[in-house]
Order: sequence, then structure tokens, then C-alpha cells
Amino acid sequence: MSIRPWRDITRRECRQIMVGNVPVGGGAPVTVQTMTNTPTSDAAATIAQIRRCEEAGADIIRVSCPDTDSTAAMGQIVRAAQVPIVADIHFHYKRALEAADAGAACLRINPGNIGSSDRVAEVVRAAKANGCAIRIGVNAGSLEKDLLEKYGEPCPEALVESALDHIKLLQDHDFHEYKVAVKASDVFLAVAAYQQLAEAVDCPLHLGITEAGGLIGGTVKSSIGLGSLLWFGIGDTIRVSLSAEPEEEVRVGFEILKALGIRNRGVRVVSCPSCARQGFDVIRTVQALEERLQHIRTPMSLSVLGCVVNGPGEARETDIGITGGGNGKHMVYLSGVTDHHVQDADMIEHIVRLVEAKAAEIDAADAASKLAAE
Repeated sequence: MSIRPWRDITRRECRQIMVGNVPVGGGAPVTVQTMTNTPTSDAAATIAQIRRCEEAGADIIRVSCPDTDSTAAMGQIVRAAQVPIVADIHFHYKRALEAADAGAACLRINPGNIGSSDRVAEVVRAAKANGCAIRIGVNAGSLEKDLLEKYGEPCPEALVESALDHIKLLQDHDFHEYKVAVKASDVFLAVAAYQQLAEAVDCPLHLGITEAGGLIGGTVKSSIGLGSLLWFGIGDTIRVSLSAEPEEEVRVGFEILKALGIRNRGVRVVSCPSCARQGFDVIRTVQALEERLQHIRTPMSLSVLGCVVNGPGEARETDIGITGGGNGKHMVYLSGVTDHHVQDADMIEHIVRLVEAKAAEIDAADAASKLAAE
């Protein structure tokens, strides 16, 4: 019996595919994706951006392949990347063939706009020959004309019908290593479409609220849409679409997963909004700590509370806590227990050192546990 059943999330069952060496679906951890915005033909710039995204925690990274210069750079990009690379293909099937041969782990295509059945067959053959997965990407903004005429507007039924039509094109060529997305910028439309699709197929689902907006607005829309679906067990890989740098998409994606307890990476910060009771500048302190602790990958928790109203209670639930006190002297909690005081001027450096030490302690314990299990 679960200790806190109100926290339980039952994942939708589906079959698993591999995107390079990363499993998607079938009970595998929900993966976080992003997409580069550098010209793919500029391999050096693209690789530099990929490295930043990898450091932020990206599991899978997508790059655009609109022309032969882009696919020509794919080989160098794939070799340099530490995570699987997805080639984003639109309209020209030959770019898919070139990307597959260059080592792409997955091809993002819309089979309906690739062209004839023969061209789809060529893409499938290239995917099979190179061990590529395929992502079917249905988007409310680019639905087929016949579906728009049939339904009158983009709606959940139209998005799902488009997805099922595309799935059939791949299945007709005996290809089953695919995942599907039915994205829309309208949160209600996207969520309803994914809910319907989840009932209709057994493949992994790639979640996204497309064209979500800037960092703040897009984060809110994505959190509502993706959070709703993930909470009810729908979704196997996610991309947060923001008009912001791709590493920000990765960070927001992980924060969504962390908030739901689906996946933990790095420091989960519990902090108050600050008020006149605060014993230190909470807002600036949290900003500084989040920046300084981005390199921590070990899952752990940190509470930063400005006063003793809620500080001790929150600290009891976190690995490390700090609560504001009077005269620039603040209480530090370790594993939920009061431990020592720290002066205001030393607080940030002190907390960073404590978090780094705790992360090292957790990593060492995990390594010892794995060694004992072997």
C-alpha cells in the first residue's frame, strides 16, 4: 500500500522504442528533449549549443535538416553529441535518407507530406537500415486540407485522425519503431487530442504544446498542458517549446517532471515568495543559488525560507534548509534537524558548499549500494 496514494501516478502502458541508446515508452523514464536553433550547416555552433543542452540534462536533441548543407554536417554533429540526435525533416524525403545515413537516431517526419507511398517506403528502408526510429509529428497549424474541410477547423478528432493516417502509412511498410505527437498551441486542443490518441494507439507519445510563447508565458502554458497529461500518466518524452534558448527548455522540462515526482535531477528548491518578515533577501538568494547549483545532477532538496513561520516545517522535509533569523544570523538545517547558524555575508557560499558535500555523500552511498548489489 502506498504511503501517500494521492501522489501516485499510473503511467499509460505502451510498447517501447529506442531512440539511439535511449529507451522511450514501455515504462522507461520520461525523457526531456529540446531543439537547436543554430544553422545546422554550422556544425561548430550547433555542437556548442548541443553541449550546453547536454549539460542542462537533455536526453535527446533535435536539429533541423532543411537542406543538403545541413545533412552534410549531420555526421560531424552526431559524432560530437553525447545524446541521440533527431533529424527534423519537412517535405523533402531525400533529406531523411541523408540524415539516416549520417547517423541520426530518429527522423521527425510527417509521412503525409513526404510524398508518394514509394517515397515513404524509401524513408522506411533507410530508417530500418540505419536503426532509426521515426517520430510522426502532427501539428494543428499544418493539418491536411481534407481534414480541415471535413472538420471545419483543427480539433482533437482531426489531429487524431491525421496521426492514425500517418501511422498506417508506416505500418503498411512494416515499420513499428515510431512515436507520435499531436501538438497544438491551444492547451485545451492539445490535451484533448493527446487524451484521445492515448486511447487509440499503443506507441509512445511525444508531448508538447507547440508555439507556447516566451520563457514565462510558454512555461506556464507548457506546465498546464504537459503537467495535466503527465499527471494522468500520458506521455513518454516531452519537449517544452519556448521562444528562449534551448537549454531553458530543458530546465523547464525537468522542473515539470520534478514537480510531479516523475523524475528527479538536481536540486529541488522549496522557497517562500518573501515578505516583510524575511531575515534575508529571499528572491536574490534563490536566484543566486539556482545559478550556482546548476551543475548538481544528484537529486536532492533545499529549502530557503525567509523567517521562522514556515521555515522549520519546510526544513524538516528537505535535505538542507536555511531559515532567516534576526541580526543577519540564520539557522541551517541538515536532514531536517537544526544544526548551526550562518552569518548573512557567508550564507550563499556556505549553502553551495553544503549542497556539494551532500551530493557527493549521496553519490558515494549510491555507488556503494550498487557495488554491494553486484
